[in-house]
Parts: sequence; structure tokens; C-alpha cells
Amino acid sequence: MGWAIALHGGAGDIAVNIPAERREPREAALRRILQIGVSALNAKCSPLDVVELVACELENCPHFNAGKGSVLTTNGTVEMEACIMDGNSKRCGAVSGVTTVVNPISLARQVMEKTPHIYLAFDGAESFARQQGLKTEDPSHFITPENIERLKQAKEANRVQQDYTQPIKPQVDPDGDSKLGTVGCVAVDGLGNLAAATSTGGLVNKMAGRIGDTPIVGAGTYANKLCAVSATGRGEAIMRDTVAREVAAVMEYKGLGLKEAATYVVHEVAPKGTTGVVAVSATGEIAMPFNTLGMFRASATEEGFMEVAIWSSESE
Repeated sequence: MGWAIALHGGAGDIAVNIPAERREPREAALRRILQIGVSALNAKCSPLDVVELVACELENCPHFNAGKGSVLTTNGTVEMEACIMDGNSKRCGAVSGVTTVVNPISLARQVMEKTPHIYLAFDGAESFARQQGLKTEDPSHFITPENIERLKQAKEANRVQQDYTQPIKPQVDPDGDSKLGTVGCVAVDGLGNLAAATSTGGLVNKMAGRIGDTPIVGAGTYANKLCAVSATGRGEAIMRDTVAREVAAVMEYKGLGLKEAATYVVHEVAPKGTTGVVAVSATGEIAMPFNTLGMFRASATEEGFMEVAIWSSESE
């Protein structure tokens, strides 16, 4: 048994003919950030430190829907959310409604370690971030030209949009027509210690105050002594099925291995077209199933296996 790591940059309607200028920077970022995580695990960093480090790097990359690349609410503002969880202790921290914190995942960890609570949101989360001295920026720092254009498109179509959405014709559809670009990381060390982290900007054109699955422990993020899971997709569906916890529950109560459990939850429990997960087990197994067209993902093991992939035919 050795260490293992998996990360994602969102699941969704990622067409095989996605323009190279949208695909290649994301692939390159996943490859670079995966190597950062691998180096940290080789340096004997704890899984909790590794998933926070990797999530921070993903948040700092404007190509993903988290941190610097967060999508905009209907008001044209950013409301970020994140969650981190340690498998052995089940300690966890989560934040929502974050507007100025450069790395919401680090704020979530501070909530876990420096407060008696699990979840802080909006003004309370922002105030706590300032108390802890975390790096902040003016809200304009997080607004990219691409996301301004995506909000305009969503408003013209009168719908909530999720990431990797292709150009659409105006129509009313409150559920949107694609999936989102949440980021996440799961890791296990050679001793079986597990951790998970997930971060997102949410949905394009979402109502101000909307909270998705990412910061909900057991929905978008979960870790225990069996596995660590980070989910991506349609948040409302993931919350209804408590997807991340469900993977762990199937392992525990059905006695299945990680791959079988994750595949069962994604393909038999979650509605088609809504969900992807990355997961690792205490024994170093990796699972990255999705029921969408694609999922930006990367993984590696101590034995030397490494991959960056988008569509199912590449690795499954």
C-alpha cells in the first residue's frame, strides 16, 4: 500500500470537440497541479495538507470555477464556498458566501481548526477570515472577462448555467443544461490516512445566497477511515443523494471496494447527467466515475501510475 491522489476540475457536458483554447489550459493546469500534490506526498506531507495545497492551486487558476475563476451570481458578484475533511478524526470545516478570501479552502480549514464550529457563511466567514489574517482581495479580483460573458449569456437565455456549457438559445429552464466546474482533491498516505477538499464558485447566474453541495459535509465532500470523496456536478442532485457519504456507506454496509461503490452511486443512485466524483480508499485504490459527458480529472499513485483525462474512453 502506498499513497494515492486524485483531483478534478469539474464534470459536465464537455463535448469531445471542445475548443482547444478551453481544453488545453485546463489539462496543463491539472498536470502541473497533480505534480505539486505528488511532490508533497513524496515529501511525507499529511493528506490534509496535500488536499488543501492542491485545492489552493486550483483556486488560484482562473480556468476553473473556484477562487480566481469563480462564476458570477445574478447580481454579477462572486460567492465562493469550500469544504475540507480529515478521514481519521472526521474533523471538517466549511464556508459559503465568501467574497474576498483568495483561498476559501484555507478558510474552511481554519474553521475546522480554530473554532468549535464546522460551517461559517457570508459576513461571519469574512469576519473570521480577517481575524485569522488570511489573504483577501477586492471582489473585483475574482471577476474574469470569461465569466462576465458567461453571465451575460445565461441572462439572455434566462437560466442558471453550469460550467462547460455550449452556446444556447434563450429559453426558460431553471435547472440549466450542463454541469459545473467545481474543483476538488482527495488523498491517502502510505499509512491509510485520508482527506478530502472541494471548492467552487457555484452556478452561473445563481441567486445571491444560493448554497450548493460543495460545503455540505456528506454531499459534495466526505472522508472517513474507509475513503475520501469529492463530488462535482449539479449541486441540488448531489445534495438530494448525499453522494459523497453514499460512497462510504456502500463500502461500509455492502462491503464493496471503492471502485464498485463509487460506480454504483454515480451510475445507479445519482440521476444521469448530474454527477462525477474522485475518490481514494485507505488501501490506495482510486475511483473517478462520472455520468456526464466528461470530467476534467487527474490521478497518481506511489507505484508510478499517473493520468490526466477528460472523457471515459481515455482511461475506463
